[in-house]
Amino acid sequence: MRESNLDPLRVLWVDDDAELTGGLVDYLAGEGYAVDCVHDLAAAARALEQARYDLVLVDLDLPDGSGFSLIRDTPRERAREFVVITGHGSVRTAVEALRHQVFDYLMKPVELAELCNLLARVGHARAAAAGGPAGTASGGGTAGTAAPAGTLASELLPGASAGMRQVQRLLSRAAGTDITVLLQGESGTGKEIAANCLHQLSNRRGGPFVAFNCGAVSPSLIASELFGHEKGSFTGALRTHKGIFERAEGGTLFLDEITEMPVDLQSSLLRVLETGTVTRVGGDRELPVNVRIVAATNREPMQYVEEGRFRLDLYYRLQVFPVALPPLRERPEDIDLLAAYFLAHFDSRPSGGTAEARSFSQAALDCLRRHDWPGNVRELRNVVERACLLAGARIEPEHLLLPERAAANTASPAAPMAAKSGGGSLLRDAEQELILQTLHACGGNKTRAAAQLGISLKTLYNKLKRFENRDAGAAGAA
Repeated sequence: MRESNLDPLRVLWVDDDAELTGGLVDYLAGEGYAVDCVHDLAAAARALEQARYDLVLVDLDLPDGSGFSLIRDTPRERAREFVVITGHGSVRTAVEALRHQVFDYLMKPVELAELCNLLARVGHARAAAAGGPAGTASGGGTAGTAAPAGTLASELLPGASAGMRQVQRLLSRAAGTDITVLLQGESGTGKEIAANCLHQLSNRRGGPFVAFNCGAVSPSLIASELFGHEKGSFTGALRTHKGIFERAEGGTLFLDEITEMPVDLQSSLLRVLETGTVTRVGGDRELPVNVRIVAATNREPMQYVEEGRFRLDLYYRLQVFPVALPPLRERPEDIDLLAAYFLAHFDSRPSGGTAEARSFSQAALDCLRRHDWPGNVRELRNVVERACLLAGARIEPEHLLLPERAAANTASPAAPMAAKSGGGSLLRDAEQELILQTLHACGGNKTRAAAQLGISLKTLYNKLKRFENRDAGAAGAA
C-alpha cells in the first residue's frame, strides 16, 4: 500500500446481496480501505448519521425501497460520492443515475478490477480536493494510479469556463455507461473532440473511434458506408464491404451532422440502434454489432422534425443524454487557455534546445480577446497555427491576420422594453416582444435564445407557435 498523510478511504456498501458483498468487502478491508456494509436503507441512514463517508456504494433494489431515495435524501457533507450498483440495468436507469449526479454506475456481477479502479479514482479525486499531489490517495495498492474522469476530461477537452466545466462533468459521468449522447453546438465548437474525449474516458477506449460525417457522403453511397454491402449488390460492388458500424465494433461510432442524413435512411439507422444488428446492402443476414453511439449536430433538430426532414422517433432515440457545447464568444475566459494550448501543440521549436519558446505579446492576446470568433475553437486553432508559421519567438497582432471587427457586431441581450402609453402593454404582449427581441439578438438561434430566456427549447417553440396563431387570428379579424 502507498504511504499517505490522508486517512484510509471510508466506504459504505449498501446491498442485501450477501453473496456479492461478503468476499469483496473482506478483500477491500485487507487492502486498507475502511469498509462498512449494511443491507437496507434504514441501516444506511443510521450509518450516515454516525459517520462521514468518501464513497457510498448503493444497490437500487433494497428490501425497504430504492437506492435513489438514499442518494436524494443524504446531505453531501455526509457522503462525498455515490455509486449506483444494480443487476437490472437499462438506459432509463442509467439516465436516472446521471441525473442524481452519481460518480459512476456499476452492473452486477461487479468485477474486482473494475471496483478497484473505481476506488482508485475516488481516492485520487479526494487527494486532489485536499490539495495533495497525484498518487497520494490512500486505501488500496492501486489508489492514485488513475486520474479522476473530470481531470482527464479537462485535459482532453480544454476549458476552464463554467460552460466548459459543465461539459466536462457531463462527459465524465456519461463515460461510465453506454448511454447514447447527442452533442449540440455551432460549427467549430469541438464536437468531434468532445466525442473522442468521451471515448477515451470510457471502457471502450481500447476499441476503435470511428467518425462519420452524414452530410459529406453522396446520398447514393451513404447506405453502403453506414451498413456495408455484399459483393455484386450493385454495379461496381466488386467485393464485400464492411460499413462503419462493423468497423467500429467494440468501440465508439461518432455520427456527425446527423440531421443531414437522408430521411429514407433514418428508419434503417433507427432499426440498427434498437436491434443492435445491421444488414448489408444486398444482404439478408442480420449481423450483430457492439458500438457506442455519439451523434452531433450544429442545427436545431426540432426545427428539422417540424419541417419533416428528421424523424421524431430517431431524435428521441439519439438525444437520451444531450450535451450542449457553448460557442467561444460565450466563454471568453477560455481564449487565453486555448491559445496557449494550441501554441504548445504547433510550436515546432525543440523544447530542450537553446531557442526561446514562442509566446504571445500582450497586444496579441488583447487582439485575440477582442475577436468575436464566428468560427469558434476551430478558427482559433487555425489562427494560432498560422501565427506559428509567420512569427519568430514573439507572436504579435500582425501575425494573427485577424479581420477588423467592430465590437458592436457581437450579439447583445435584448434591451429592456419601455412601457407603452395608454395604460401600459398587456403581459402577453410584453412576453411576446421580449421573446422576439431576444431571438433577434441571438441571430435567430432558438437554442441560444431559450438559454438566455431561461426556458426550455420546447417551451420556446410552443410560445412561438402560439404567437403565430395569435397574429394570424388578429389578421383575420382585421
